[in-house]
Amino acid sequence: MNVYNQTLEFLFNRLQAFHRVGATAYKPGLHTTLALSEAFGSPHVGLRTIHVAGTNGKGSTAHTLAAVLQAAGLKTGLYTSPHLLDFNERIRVNGKPIAHEAVVDFAERFRRLPAFADGRLDPSFFELATVMAFEHFRREQVDVAVIEVGLGGRLDSTNVITPDVSVITNISLDHTALLGSTPAEIAAEKAGIIKPGVPAVIGEADDSTRAVFAAKAAEAGAPLIFAGDSPVYTGYDVRPDSIVYHGTPWGDVTSELTGEGQWHNANTVMTVLRELERQGYPIDTESVRKGFSDVTAMTGLMGRWQQVGDSPRVICDTGHNPGAWQYTGPRLARIPAGQLHVVLGFAADKDIATIAHYLPAGARYYFVQPDTPRAASSADVAAKALALGIHGRSFGTVAEGWQAARQAAAPGDTIFVGGSNFVVADFLKCL
Repeated sequence: MNVYNQTLEFLFNRLQAFHRVGATAYKPGLHTTLALSEAFGSPHVGLRTIHVAGTNGKGSTAHTLAAVLQAAGLKTGLYTSPHLLDFNERIRVNGKPIAHEAVVDFAERFRRLPAFADGRLDPSFFELATVMAFEHFRREQVDVAVIEVGLGGRLDSTNVITPDVSVITNISLDHTALLGSTPAEIAAEKAGIIKPGVPAVIGEADDSTRAVFAAKAAEAGAPLIFAGDSPVYTGYDVRPDSIVYHGTPWGDVTSELTGEGQWHNANTVMTVLRELERQGYPIDTESVRKGFSDVTAMTGLMGRWQQVGDSPRVICDTGHNPGAWQYTGPRLARIPAGQLHVVLGFAADKDIATIAHYLPAGARYYFVQPDTPRAASSADVAAKALALGIHGRSFGTVAEGWQAARQAAAPGDTIFVGGSNFVVADFLKCL
């Protein structure tokens, strides 16, 4: 095992990573992050940032914002989670992942801290990764960094920053055991990123969540912008490999992100960009168009209705909760030609029974179990689907389900792989 892999074993196992073990790794509160950051010279202080929270769409929103800022000539940091293939995907500068050597160096310096050695400082994986990102951005002297919230907002490790804009994409039920059982309760946690005097952009809100955001913004004296109240575009055309937004301040803007609901994310991003323009950021037509059209190449975004094969067409998507599947399910049902094959698996803490209501009839299902301790068994997923009349085969791994689907699919068919970041990660490894 090389030094980098040994470092990852330390990060994932010694520090307890949420993406590996779930809720037991969640350490709410900012005191440990602040203490750890102070041990490394408080790299978050003075860092110019944009903070992005939300139940769904925050990854696409963060990556698109970073792509536009990068296209505008700004040296741009991007911190997101989870990763799919390699830990270093989480921390990027102008799209380039942090070097393995830099990860090893930071972890070694952390392990040499007296406060860690004597047990006074015991961060979670995510707390350490967050401070690693801040320090990397400081070392790289970025002009701005787009920071995606890990979980919730109010008590998330990233919430030590004071951004130029706070962004909340939307609210739906996910991580209810940690964040609350109603949209209003979850909104209250995510509204915790709203800072005094810092403009806050809300992508989508209903009556209950809108009131929560308004109350928090009033308390903080923060300008509040509901993106849905004044759409930045006048209309859009969905094409096979793009969405074209019409009537924007920058003319027609073509986005390569075509997943269902991306038009909400696009409106949120454009609303944020207008606020950044007001603050003096060098946003222009060319940078907006390039950022939207080249977001995957510029930032390394993967797994958002990503087509990875033709004949048969192969698509993967990381949507993993009912809020995502209310869009994904109908889109799968509208695929026009050939047989639809769905390779599907979930984490055990997801509302699989509700998601099953969105699964399209007529597809062939291959229920799989991703390689993580958090996985729901494929048999359990199959049983919950069967209760709604959805029949399928169960497989012990994603690779086995994918191979079965590929062998069964004709050239004109479509294979969809998704239900979880873990499923998509295992699938991409197969490729």
